Amino acid sequence: MAEVVSSVAPLADERRQLKLLIDHVSDHAIYLLDPDGHICSWNRGGERVNGYTAAEAIGQHVSIFYTAEDQQLGLPQQTLERVREQGRLVGEGWRVRRNGEQFRASIVIEAVRENGVLLGFVKVTQDITERYQAQRLLQDAQRARQHLQQFEGVGRLTRGLAHEFNNLLTTIGNALDLIALRPTADARTHELVELAQAAADRGSLLTRQLLAFSADQTLVREPVSVPQLLEEAWPSLQRACAPTNRIRLDIAPALPSITTDGVQLHSAVLNLVLNSCEAMPHGGTVTITARLEQLLAPDLAHPTRRRYVALAVTDEGGGMPPEIAARASEPFFTTKEVGKGSGLGLSQVFGFVSQCDGFVDVQTAPGHGTTVRLLLPAIEEIEYA
Repeated sequence: MAEVVSSVAPLADERRQLKLLIDHVSDHAIYLLDPDGHICSWNRGGERVNGYTAAEAIGQHVSIFYTAEDQQLGLPQQTLERVREQGRLVGEGWRVRRNGEQFRASIVIEAVRENGVLLGFVKVTQDITERYQAQRLLQDAQRARQHLQQFEGVGRLTRGLAHEFNNLLTTIGNALDLIALRPTADARTHELVELAQAAADRGSLLTRQLLAFSADQTLVREPVSVPQLLEEAWPSLQRACAPTNRIRLDIAPALPSITTDGVQLHSAVLNLVLNSCEAMPHGGTVTITARLEQLLAPDLAHPTRRRYVALAVTDEGGGMPPEIAARASEPFFTTKEVGKGSGLGLSQVFGFVSQCDGFVDVQTAPGHGTTVRLLLPAIEEIEYA
């Protein structure tokens, strides 16, 4: 009985209970700050989450956990001031470990007062990076699925119209050829035939765009190396832009190949580059990047993570407001003047990428340019036992 009492007695001290409780919480950093924001205590979770030992952390200002940008903006001081006024603050943001690695943190800060006097702050920090990334992946997948569903109905209608339109254009083109071959045709007739043939050719281009949007074009699928395609396409992409625009490639090493139609992919990239150049009428840089990313496939009925080659085209233009960005991929929607665009450019890209089992992500904001990412499934390597 004496042994039982001796083993339990140390836990009878409430201060010791509290210390043991806090010290043994390893997945949350729990520590005290003085009224000026300096660290007064440190637990085991603080070392695990932030990377500092107690000897390194105690005495330091809480701002050491903030990014350099947040420090320049005075965010640590602003945060403590809000807690002084409101008594409590809950939020999340990016923080920095001792080794310089950034992580997403969930933050709770409580003001500690006694008889109305501020003694300091209690701060609890949890690393939620994995949960944050999972939420972002899910949001990307949901957005991609919404785009796919949006295009399915319109695509069926467009497919039928495109085939009918193509049949009409074939008839018109044959008739123009026959008229041009007539021996009685004079110079004026030939001039009119050429104008009509040019209009028919433009109609054929529009038909191809419609078929691409409706995902009814025939793709020549084969393994394609994105770095090689971009390197070979760079001269033609640069020539397509005004002299005041520059194309910059930023390609990650050792990217896996994708299964797609290289000609159609080149056309999609060219389309995006031309849009980017038009967004910078006074000049600027168009950056084309290629990275490997792990994302959730848009089919949320069976959500699975898979590898995608993310091919992004970024400009330094004025960006788009939310109401325009939400409609940018709609067929026939354009902000250009009449006759300057069909409104099928981005729709064509969406249709092509959808045929390749991929999806498109558009990131833009006024004053911050536009980035269009093509997410194309990477060829998975088969491992043999």
